[in-house]
Amino acid sequence: MTGLFTIYLILILAILLLIMASERLRVASPIILLAGGLLLSLVPQLGVITIDPELIFMIFLPPLLYDAAWFTSWKELWKWRRVIGSFAFLIVILTSLFVAWVSSTLIPGFTMALGFLLGGIISPPDAVSATSVLKQVKVPRRLSSILEGESLLNDASGLIIFRYALIAVDTGRFVFHEAAFSFILLIVMGIATGVVIGLVFFALHRYLPTNTNTDIVLSLTTPYVMYIVAESLHFSGVLAVVSGGLFLSSRNHLFLNHRSRLRGLNVWSTLGFVLNGLIFLLIGLELPTIIRQLEPISLGEAIKYGALITVLLIAARLISTLGASVWTVFISRYIRTADNRPGWKGPVLLGWAGMRGVVSLAAALSIPLKLSNGQPFPQRNLILFITFVVIVLSILVQGLTLPWVVRLVKFEDPDHRMPVDEQERLVRERLAVFSSRFLEDHKEAGSNPYVQQLVARFRNEQLPINEDHKEDHELYYRVYMSLLEEQRLFLVELNKSDGIDEEVIRKYQGLVDLEEEKLTSKFEKEE
Repeated sequence: MTGLFTIYLILILAILLLIMASERLRVASPIILLAGGLLLSLVPQLGVITIDPELIFMIFLPPLLYDAAWFTSWKELWKWRRVIGSFAFLIVILTSLFVAWVSSTLIPGFTMALGFLLGGIISPPDAVSATSVLKQVKVPRRLSSILEGESLLNDASGLIIFRYALIAVDTGRFVFHEAAFSFILLIVMGIATGVVIGLVFFALHRYLPTNTNTDIVLSLTTPYVMYIVAESLHFSGVLAVVSGGLFLSSRNHLFLNHRSRLRGLNVWSTLGFVLNGLIFLLIGLELPTIIRQLEPISLGEAIKYGALITVLLIAARLISTLGASVWTVFISRYIRTADNRPGWKGPVLLGWAGMRGVVSLAAALSIPLKLSNGQPFPQRNLILFITFVVIVLSILVQGLTLPWVVRLVKFEDPDHRMPVDEQERLVRERLAVFSSRFLEDHKEAGSNPYVQQLVARFRNEQLPINEDHKEDHELYYRVYMSLLEEQRLFLVELNKSDGIDEEVIRKYQGLVDLEEEKLTSKFEKEE
């Protein structure tokens, strides 16, 4: 036990060093972490680490999905809902079918059911890898929004395909209309489960006498409850966590106080940092175990199959994204779309950014060793190795070349968004106008010296407080707290406009929380 703890302590330190190296080299952290894991796997003491798929699905996946959903812009998600939906469901299904046909044609002993199983594993791209790489280059907001939205949903479709392919391999039976109905049921009920549980936690936060610590602990348990309940009911746990996270995130100003938001943000940021780092490092460390399990297939032959399928998988995604662009142009004649002329540059970048990640590896590892009749699961070791090769090649090759592809394509922002500093200036001006009008409505505070100072500066730089000014002090506190609450509501409404990114709105929501923390801390100290 002590030895295992020491190993994981070494891994945490290795993550810190590798991420610092990625920042110095200006290379996306998943690339450096994966390469570091591959090198560390050569160390005998570390090469014995294996990934338990239940560990990924139960411990890693819920908080990472919830964290991603919490910080996803609902406004952007809704704006690009058709594109995101087609990428997350239709393209994943079509890609799985393509992989099934290719693998069953090229690999001896591979059936369509096994190919469909492999397709369900490797079809969903991993957005953590893509968004980490995209941070290194400047791309239009729409691309990162579509990738983030796709990643929240495509794991669900891939895992559902994987589940039905397992049944088909085990029983030799697959009824399309039954599977299609179950597929829709899993999606709809998974979303409904997440929203219902989100409502329960909303009520717990809002109506129970919680404090900052209990709010944070509740937020940490929320994704696990959503995932476990949905999976226990045989619905999509992934979609439950995503839908519940989006529901609670859009209403966090109604049930969390400023301290819970500020401290919770730090807790989740640190947790996500550690979990993401461990995941990509563990993928690299899994190499020795996967190679040992590869027999009786030769390593060279397995690498050939893995590399070939990786190339075809990238080509299939590029064709799919370009095909989605053509379809958008056609369907725009009949329905309103977010962009009726998407062109080819954006789809090419979205196609090239389709890197695979840890969910694919966890799904492959969860393939049972034996069928229900006791026979060994056919081609299990080869499927696992191909999955590993696809992940490594996509992250290293596509990840390293994506910045170059972005510069080569020269995709200008078709949305003509204002620069971020211009958006921030606009938010400041509108917030100042709104705050002035709010304070003008408090006529009884017009002669209060502290409120006068607040009107002039809108920040907490009060005159010295003493007992003679206690009533002024209390009035100032009430007015300022009311102003901050109204500013939050104003920012929520301002977020509905198309011209301002949600990231900018969230920044100013955080500044309002900080202002309330300064105000509350000062007044609590003086009382």
